[in-house]
Amino acid sequence: MRSTSIRLAGRALLALGVLAGAGAVCAQDWPKAKPVSIVVGFGPGAFTDVIARVVAQKLGETTGGSFVVENKPWAGGNIATGQVKRATPDGYTILVHSVAYAVNPSLYPNAGYDAVKDFVPLALGPRTPNIITVNPATPAKDLRELIELARKDKLNYASSGIGTTTHLSMERLKAAARVDITHVPYQPAQAIAAVVAGHTQMSSTSMPPAVPQIKAGKVRAIAVTSARRSSLLPDVPSVTEFGFKDFDDYTWVGFFLPVGTPQALVDRVNAEINKAMELPDAKEKFVGLGMESTRNTSAEFGSFLRDEVTKWAAVVKSTGAKAE
Repeated sequence: MRSTSIRLAGRALLALGVLAGAGAVCAQDWPKAKPVSIVVGFGPGAFTDVIARVVAQKLGETTGGSFVVENKPWAGGNIATGQVKRATPDGYTILVHSVAYAVNPSLYPNAGYDAVKDFVPLALGPRTPNIITVNPATPAKDLRELIELARKDKLNYASSGIGTTTHLSMERLKAAARVDITHVPYQPAQAIAAVVAGHTQMSSTSMPPAVPQIKAGKVRAIAVTSARRSSLLPDVPSVTEFGFKDFDDYTWVGFFLPVGTPQALVDRVNAEINKAMELPDAKEKFVGLGMESTRNTSAEFGSFLRDEVTKWAAVVKSTGAKAE
């Protein structure tokens, strides 16, 4: 019996060794075997798509492989997520998603995936704080004045849609400040236009659509939702400077692989994506979108992701938000 157990244990170790060796060989060969499919959860022109295309182009240049971007812009990115979840875990199908990846399992009755268990968090891409802006005709010059105005007058705000972090982050702030501001959801590209036109007094959006309007003087920046000021708009205070703690809310882009992808391959693809994002022209493109990126490992992104899933699940529950 003892010898049989030893033989079985030996075979198991041998099998693990073979798998580890296969993963290492696969990592060495990637991405030369076939084109890499980069599946994006949103349509052409969305900032997630723009980031994916910048990285895909740079990966092609630095690795010599072929990278093909495929847009699946339905159900808040859940269609794309389902497609990649079913893909072979060989490094040749990569999901590019936004912060909605962490929100959707709580927002939808059945998003079709577990954000922590069904994917390997490959790399955190560029991210940006959300930003609160007002129409120039609105008398409030900072967040404190805006809150006082909301206590006296009926205000409304535009967001990038129900269940987006631009919506949920503002709802967190409303609860902390104990004010009632009516939410008016828009499509992402239209939310900032609503406050420019005066259809709403204020907006909560990601920075990419807001920065050009701020620089043009068409809206006034009130605060960013990160714990610290953004280097892209250093004169705009963070909400924490007004006494609101535990705010560090971002709109971000993430890269994911199907669960089961060998660790050696994860490390290889992570290194190549980081290298691509650090190229000067890529970083310049991100800054133009109001986004910044920093080098990170799969493990670091995984830790960040788990915190994001927990945080946004609590916000969805407290606000009662549901997918449209």
